[in-house]
Amino acid sequence: MYKGFSPCASAPSGSGKSRSGPLWPPGGLVICVWRRPAAAAAAVGGSEVRRDEPLLCACSDYFKFVGVFTMVLPEAWSFMCRFNSFKRTNIILQHLRRSMHMDAAGEVLLERRGCAGVITLNRPKFLNALNLNMIRHIYPQLKNWEQDPETFLIIIKGAGGKAFCSGGDIRVISEAGRANQKIAQDFFREEYRLNNAIGSCQKPYVALIHGITMGGGVGVSVHGQFRVATEKSLFAMPETAIGLFPDVGGGYFLPRLQGKLGYFLALTGFRLKGRDVYAAGIATHFVDSEKLGMLEEDLIALKSPSKENIADVLEAYHTKSKIDQDKSFILEEHMDKINSCFSANTVEQIIENLQQDGSSFALEQLKVINKMSPTSLKITLRQLMEGSSKTLQEVLIMEYRLSQACMGGHDFHEGVRAVLIDKDQSPKWKPANLKEVTEEDLNSYFKSLASNDLKL
Repeated sequence: MYKGFSPCASAPSGSGKSRSGPLWPPGGLVICVWRRPAAAAAAVGGSEVRRDEPLLCACSDYFKFVGVFTMVLPEAWSFMCRFNSFKRTNIILQHLRRSMHMDAAGEVLLERRGCAGVITLNRPKFLNALNLNMIRHIYPQLKNWEQDPETFLIIIKGAGGKAFCSGGDIRVISEAGRANQKIAQDFFREEYRLNNAIGSCQKPYVALIHGITMGGGVGVSVHGQFRVATEKSLFAMPETAIGLFPDVGGGYFLPRLQGKLGYFLALTGFRLKGRDVYAAGIATHFVDSEKLGMLEEDLIALKSPSKENIADVLEAYHTKSKIDQDKSFILEEHMDKINSCFSANTVEQIIENLQQDGSSFALEQLKVINKMSPTSLKITLRQLMEGSSKTLQEVLIMEYRLSQACMGGHDFHEGVRAVLIDKDQSPKWKPANLKEVTEEDLNSYFKSLASNDLKL
């Protein structure tokens, strides 16, 4: 394969390039590939060049693809490194690395803007669902920004306007789990490490949770210092409907919501919309969606801001928001029932409480719960009860154990099939009822993985 690397001070004849200008700096290392194979062959002394070979032009000040780059990248790196005696080689390598990073990380954009590091989840066609590639780009950059003295805050947002992040890419995870592939371990381990990094981040972290925010999307937002909802926000932790449990630290933040609200949200998957996301305590601020861009620009424009400076800007926007300002919390009238019914220590008792209450609200929740995976319901209740007295790190270690047990079980894969693949909405749970989920079964989900436990 032709690799047109040549140290030269002027453009070869017949290249169609000027002998002066940024492409041809004296003594610069130039990568030359021409649009016409004949011209390329002439430039390298008559070497044969296939018509499907890469057509590339680059130098220390310019990097541009002018054709299809079919060269195997590892070979390109190796070849380029042989020319490290040239003054400009490292600059070209940086250009190439940057290009590779953008290609690999197109699903998530990482930018330094003003005083802020900005993370944009960039899979709008998939509602910005989180995958392993995205996690592997966000985590190291988050750590770098945390240590960078010129970065004063971190902003995370979703592209497309419809979703912040709809959750993890669970269909892929289920398929990997069924095939016993390592990604089923890697995804949860690295996702939870990212959740922990957000929770312990020393820089102010602002999540703009505009649009759908579920599952994994909650994990990359709720553990940060600031969460900004809009009238288009939609929050839910619907995992019990797919044979899973409200992970990503759900065992930490859910039992810390007012009363038994978190238990209710976890077991039923109830959806909160707009200002209710703020009223529930999921968001710290509420801003009109049309002002979200202005808010971001004002945050970025701050000069060496403190946490208090950032909070002041958020509070100013929050105070000015008038949408649904006088609307009461959607669950306000039901909170006494929720606190009473969901205070039980077993799912069976919660169901009995709802039956005895007999109100239309209670019976509606009963109907919802009866559709959920019995195993997931029992796992979730115990997860929240234990998580109420654990640190975030301890919860994530517990949840990693649960995730791996679910990968080896039946209900998660059946839930994904019924909801996302066949979409018949009729999962066949095994065990099929709460009575068949024994204490021994439950204990097996929570047992230590020894050397395979999550390390944070």
